[in-house]
Order: sequence, then C-alpha cells, then structure tokens
Amino acid sequence: MKRTPLVFLPGAGGSASFWCPVADRLADLGRAQVLGYPGFDGVPCDPRIKSLDDLFGWLVEQLPPGPSHVIAQSMGGILAARLAIECPERVARLVLVATSGGVDVAGLGAAGWRVEYRTALPDVPTWFVDDRTDLTGRLAAIRALSGGSTHRVARSWEASFRPRGPRARRESLPCHRRRPEQPLAVRAACVRSPTATPALA
Repeated sequence: MKRTPLVFLPGAGGSASFWCPVADRLADLGRAQVLGYPGFDGVPCDPRIKSLDDLFGWLVEQLPPGPSHVIAQSMGGILAARLAIECPERVARLVLVATSGGVDVAGLGAAGWRVEYRTALPDVPTWFVDDRTDLTGRLAAIRALSGGSTHRVARSWEASFRPRGPRARRESLPCHRRRPEQPLAVRAACVRSPTATPALA
C-alpha cells in the first residue's frame, strides 16, 4: 500500500534541521521531506524569491506528487494554511504547531515579534519581516480530505479554535522553537482514522 509522504515546514528560523528529530521518529509513516527556506539559516538565496508569495510558489514546486501530510510550525503554518486553501488536493492532513496561520494576531492582542526577531536573526530577508499576510477571511475555505469526501474543518483560527464539520478534530500541540515538537502528537494527527478525521491545531 502506497504511504502518504510527510512534508515538514519550519518556522521563521527557516531551518530544515528543526523538524529532523520528529521526521526521523515518524519514518515508518511515509517518506519525509523536511524543507528549509532559501535565504534562511544559511540556505542559499533564490533570486526568484522576493516575497512570501514567491516563497509559496517555491514551496508548491518542492512538493511530492499528489497529496501529502503537511506539518508546519509557526510561520510555516502560513504557507501550509495557504496550501490547504489554494491547493487542497495536495494536503491529506494539515498539522499546525504553534502557528498564527496567517491570522492578524496583533489585532487579537498578541505581542509584536518583529523587532526581537530581526535583532536575533539580522540576516533574514527584509521582505519576510515586512510581510503582513492575513488569511483570516480565507480560512473558512480550508477543508479536510477524509474517506474520499471533503468537509469544512475551520471557519477561522480565532473563533475559539473550534473545528467545524461533523467529524472534524482539533489537536493542540503546545510547543514552539525552544521545546521538543511532540512527535507522538504529530504521529497521532497524521494517522488518525478517517472516522476521527484529520487534525487541525
């Protein structure tokens, strides 16, 4: 039986090594593709990438054929959420870890992060720090594939993070860049049976 590949997207640090320990522990689930972003964490820049839109286009080019389990942390969740919105046929399961998912978190009272981030990582591309992508109005389009049918799993990230649809689940994975990334919880989100449905955190 062909196994669905796993695609791991890091956060704003852009390091492919971030997800490697988890990908190694989940190797039995399927082939893992752990991505790092051009221009981040020592990865050579790609002159074609000058915006988050360009990075999204690059991401789509890197995906294996067909659907994948997409596991994303922090800023990677913005790309993963957009992938689920615009290319739902490429996303079998969407697992978001410690992410805003493109929601205007400042408008929800969260502290700003850009000054501290730029100080800690002065070499990251300026376009990333300046980006203000807000997917709030589009999150209702995210649908989870399950058993050959689709159902809506989220109306918006900020609506109490409640899953939508009769079989939708939300999995909370409370971790970030300074903590282990919960490989058992990620595994459960990827292998949960269709009757329990894909996870959305």
